Amino acid sequence: MPPTSAPAGSAPAAPTDRVGKPRPRRGEGQWALGYREPLNKNEENKKNDDGLNVRQRIIDIYSKAGFDSIDPADLRGRFRWFGLYTQRAPGIDGGKTAVLEPEELDDRYFMLRIRIDGGQLSAAQLRTVAEISTAYGRDTADITDRQNVQLHWVRIEDVPAIWEKLEAVGLSTMEACGDTPRVILGCPLAGIAADEIVDATDQIQQVYDDHIGSPLFSNLPRKFKSSISGCSSYCTNHEINDVAFAGVVGPDGTPGFDLFVGGGLSTNPMFAKRLGTFVRPEQVSEVWAAVCSIFRDYGYRRLRHRARIKFLIKDWGAEKFREVLEKEYLGYALPDGPEPELQEGLRRDHVGVHRQRDGRNYVGFAPKVGRVSGTKLTRVADIAEAHGSDRIRTTADQKLVILDIEDDQVDSIVAALEAEDLEVRPSVFRRQTMACTGIEFCKLAIVETKAQGASLVEELERRLPDFPEPITINLNGCPNSCARIQVADIGLKGQLVTNADGEQVEGFQVHLGGGLGLTAGFGRKVRGLKTTAEELPDYVERVLRRFLETKEDGEAFATWVGRAEDSDLK
Repeated sequence: MPPTSAPAGSAPAAPTDRVGKPRPRRGEGQWALGYREPLNKNEENKKNDDGLNVRQRIIDIYSKAGFDSIDPADLRGRFRWFGLYTQRAPGIDGGKTAVLEPEELDDRYFMLRIRIDGGQLSAAQLRTVAEISTAYGRDTADITDRQNVQLHWVRIEDVPAIWEKLEAVGLSTMEACGDTPRVILGCPLAGIAADEIVDATDQIQQVYDDHIGSPLFSNLPRKFKSSISGCSSYCTNHEINDVAFAGVVGPDGTPGFDLFVGGGLSTNPMFAKRLGTFVRPEQVSEVWAAVCSIFRDYGYRRLRHRARIKFLIKDWGAEKFREVLEKEYLGYALPDGPEPELQEGLRRDHVGVHRQRDGRNYVGFAPKVGRVSGTKLTRVADIAEAHGSDRIRTTADQKLVILDIEDDQVDSIVAALEAEDLEVRPSVFRRQTMACTGIEFCKLAIVETKAQGASLVEELERRLPDFPEPITINLNGCPNSCARIQVADIGLKGQLVTNADGEQVEGFQVHLGGGLGLTAGFGRKVRGLKTTAEELPDYVERVLRRFLETKEDGEAFATWVGRAEDSDLK
């Protein structure tokens, strides 16, 4: 079946029993194997109405009649197809996260996720996002590790006006969340990096134009995360995306992409499987659609926690997945190709001042744990334009980059950004600490993360001002790993812990020694290794000092963790 076929056409005849009557088929709810009846409430909601249809109800009904008019199936389901989640009601502690019903956790305000495919923004687009933040979101804004911007405190009454403003400058919230193809990650330096393998800008745009918002892909088993990048630093983290096209030079010297499928973290982390194919740039959209179609048709729909594509490819293996891709969906074989040439110790965040291929410069800078504001984003747009740039980029590490800065403007733009507490030459802790949204707004969270992360950065800068190693520290408010805790040097998973007085308080389970690239791994968990939030700076300082005292010359933190005694990690 080609990927452009309607999903309804994918079901063969149902099996029968010995007397010829249809026999119920439970299995994993895979459409391609004949089972189309919903096996859980989420699947039932999607069958009842496509999530894309909620847009008109928001415009015509909910924005006019208010929060109380919203159908619960839309509120906690289909709203996500347009980037809307109810945020956590204030005052509910982390111990109640898994106890209360969804309606008890819901606030009457929304988080709104704006998708920024490839992380590409003009100054006008950034200024529009900033204006929406200040007018409708109480001046909140977070840069995510998916290159999106998230706003908070959004009222349903204001959503149509927000969409109108976004769409006027070419932005959207469509399929920013939900069981859909979410934002497509891309290198923020696409088209300008001196060491770029291939510019994937056109491929990202074509996939967006061809497939995003299509009813063919608006009912997937779960979320579907993509990256398409020709960056030689592999900054979009192809190892942990559902589908990833990573830049390589093909057998004949032509640049193209290596194809990876099935990466993801959360409570069952898995690295993507390399299929071993070489994909030419003009094939990317078709191959992307074929992979997404396999997920749609063969993906597991019975249990939500097993519905990501990583579980399918784990069961099938890369060889079978490639065979199905080529024979059932593409109708042709892809050639074998080379794998990416990863480099040791290469940072992926594009922070600092660096030369572009055209002789100008890009300037990457670090907000503290991704937290900014509409006011600050307005200043970034102002600063970019004052220094001759109309191109601002978001990164997959909660950072921002301004392109196209002439040599004689570099000192001025660096000074202007750092005056706004946007560090171009940040400490290792400012540069490499990330935090998810946390309990402040997220209904899944157990602990606070943004303020905790910012405070941790400040404490470590004070205590270890000259720390020389590129340590990554990622804080997550729950087990879902939105902040990629399993692939950080120090990953902190929020949970309630018992303090010295026997009280249940906010704290973290500690993961150590994770990483991507040549040192890819999910790190080490030492039995019982936890810390309270209050003691977190003391713990991190202690383990980093032990690392410096006992590491071998040139030894990375992850390598040291792998051989360290448990006592050195506590």
